[in-house]
Amino acid sequence: MALKRMDNMGIVVEDLDATIAFFLELGLDLEGRATIEGEWAGRVTGLGDQCVEIAMMRTPDGHGRLELSRFLAPAVVADHRNAPVNALGYLRVMFAVDDLDDTLERVRKHGAQLVGEVVDYKGVYRLCYIRGPEGLLIGLAEEL
Repeated sequence: MALKRMDNMGIVVEDLDATIAFFLELGLDLEGRATIEGEWAGRVTGLGDQCVEIAMMRTPDGHGRLELSRFLAPAVVADHRNAPVNALGYLRVMFAVDDLDDTLERVRKHGAQLVGEVVDYKGVYRLCYIRGPEGLLIGLAEEL
């Protein structure tokens, strides 16, 4: 059996509403929100009895999704939001954008900050990393 697709990438946050607003501004669509709880969910995650509020965000092409989660129980146990770009583990999510300058202007209104600088990669892409809500590391790429 072959892999069919990547379904979504999960990101745990404290402020779900602000994070949703940020990703809406970036251009993702809110597919839905729900509270997931009960022992069945804990059997999947290994956390036991859990309660988590989720929001599913979809890219405009319909192929990519982010599952934003705010855990109500059990409590969050670790915080990797300020890890540098060379930290082990999951690093960042990268989005292709039409206009990098316009995108940066819009997401700065939601607290996004440039990590380094916008660079030209061999005349093919303009690239940058930003810190979004709660310090999430996000890559942006504009094809030239």
